[in-house]
Amino acid sequence: MGKNMFLLTLVLAGIVSASQAQGNSNHLSGQTSLYLKRAVSQPVDWYPWGGGAFQRAKQLNRPILLDVGAVWCPWCSLMDRDTYTNTATADYINQHFVSVKVDFDVAPELVAQLQRAQAVLNLPAGLPLTSFITPDGKLYFGAGYLPVDRKAGKPSFREAAEEALRRFADKDTIEEESFPLETTK
Repeated sequence: MGKNMFLLTLVLAGIVSASQAQGNSNHLSGQTSLYLKRAVSQPVDWYPWGGGAFQRAKQLNRPILLDVGAVWCPWCSLMDRDTYTNTATADYINQHFVSVKVDFDVAPELVAQLQRAQAVLNLPAGLPLTSFITPDGKLYFGAGYLPVDRKAGKPSFREAAEEALRRFADKDTIEEESFPLETTK
């Protein structure tokens, strides 16, 4: 009986810690935007746009993954549901990027700047807007909707992220083929 009680206690402790881990919020708690509130419980360690994210990226020497979307955008909802709530994808993102989420409707000046940068670099500029930015604020790669798995010729999120990491490692090319953004530092 004592052995069974011990096993039951271990199982319950595992369930409680797993549910607590899934319930951990990222850096978006306290944000007022509906789009950002919707992402608080996602397993991606999201930051709001601002100096904290850029400082963290510099500390870790990692690129920033920037997701711009809106609550009314069906492709944004699909990417949130299928890509950013996928645990394996979120783990990969958290290991390789500092992630920033922006609400299209709340930051029109930033969105216009990002869309202009992506257009200059001949990258998709619609919603969702997925951008990869250096810690010092240079947009160097981007995409639109990225599914978890390759679909209908569209690369998977992981394929695009690996390309972004490859390009991030080539500092000379970033200097030549990037667009400096006005960032909050």
